[in-house]
Amino acid sequence: MIVDLHTHTKPLSDDSYLEPAELIQHAKRAGLDAICLTEHDWFWDKDALARLSQEHDFLVLPGVEMNTDEGHMLVFGLEEYSFGMHHTRYLKQALDEVGGAMILAHPYRRQFYPSDDIREAVERYYQRPFFHLLDAIEALNGRATERQNQFSQELCRRLNLRGTGGSDAHHLSNIATCATRFERKISNVEELITELKAGRFRPVDLRSNP
Repeated sequence: MIVDLHTHTKPLSDDSYLEPAELIQHAKRAGLDAICLTEHDWFWDKDALARLSQEHDFLVLPGVEMNTDEGHMLVFGLEEYSFGMHHTRYLKQALDEVGGAMILAHPYRRQFYPSDDIREAVERYYQRPFFHLLDAIEALNGRATERQNQFSQELCRRLNLRGTGGSDAHHLSNIATCATRFERKISNVEELITELKAGRFRPVDLRSNP
């Protein structure tokens, strides 16, 4: 089952050019099995997502991309914001209380630059103490360069953490670029979290493996 864990729509993500229906239609047409709507610091209403899924006969799952003191986190299992979630440790505590999951999104941002050596940059970064709070790292991002994704994959290897894939879609051209292949069928966010916790997934680049 192929799921895009990282997408954005307007107006809830103010930097996205995609309408929710537009994103869903193109994802379905491209052969994806599901998408997660992960707006910036904004939680979708569960009933609204259920209506979208029913209307398009396509699985749409809730998530959020949370801006924290250690970077952007793709979060699954929470339904509303509480003050303090911009601190990664507080966010992790809130997720543990509901059995949620957390993925570090595009880890190369502000950590890896075009002139950097990948291994040296990873060595500088991997010792940060927050990594043990994560369930996975986004190893493939559809808007990243090849070297940026190589940095993310090397970070996964260095930390022995599983990697996910997501398009980080903001435009039509981003849809169905990268995603995550799950070994088992997923029908709701609870099953998604179970599979993330179990590590039964791998990132896929749909541009090279359509």
